[in-house]
Amino acid sequence: MPQQACSFAAQVTVSLHLSYLLYLPRGYGSRPEQRWPLILFLHGAGERGDDLRLVKKHGIPKIVEERDDLPFIAVSPQCPTHSNWAAYIRDLDGLLTEAMSRYAVDLKRVYLTGLSMGGFGTWHLATAYPQRFAAIAPICGGVEWSLDFQETASRLKDVPVWAFHGAKDEVVPPEASKRAVEAVLASGGNARLTIYPEAGHDSWTETYSNPELFAWFLQHSR
Repeated sequence: MPQQACSFAAQVTVSLHLSYLLYLPRGYGSRPEQRWPLILFLHGAGERGDDLRLVKKHGIPKIVEERDDLPFIAVSPQCPTHSNWAAYIRDLDGLLTEAMSRYAVDLKRVYLTGLSMGGFGTWHLATAYPQRFAAIAPICGGVEWSLDFQETASRLKDVPVWAFHGAKDEVVPPEASKRAVEAVLASGGNARLTIYPEAGHDSWTETYSNPELFAWFLQHSR
């Protein structure tokens, strides 16, 4: 029987869902034309679940509970129980698309940060969608790039990186951050690593308490 010409077509629907905390900076909406930088924050494993109050335990959501002078829109999603951010990369991208269309976001100043599991998530989301971010700050995280490690790192050559880790971290070894930063640098990227000599796994408290981090974010735009 001779070969036949055929065609295939299908419509695939993907459901995306994440609950999140939203912080709008003081003065938001007072001038309709004003656009604001946005920080996407990814929490650690201990804050997973379906209770958004857990997300306020650390990092950006904790800061904005205590003060209202952070000049960023902050979007802080919650990862479901027994999962991790690597399983929600498409959902996070969809959430960013929604936030950038719904709120008065400066599309050239979108930043990404996270701690522990969220530090891993920061690396993974940034390498999946590097065009999204003006700069990233992964904290006590690392990478699980398996195939071509250097090729994956090269996706961040145009995304400034400032990573943080505790020298005495027994949960995620500091070598995890070192390896990722060195790979970005080897690709010609702009990456730096701050190691806190006396810090264990909690290297995020000192990091998010440092106004230099937020000033560094604002130095970068796409």
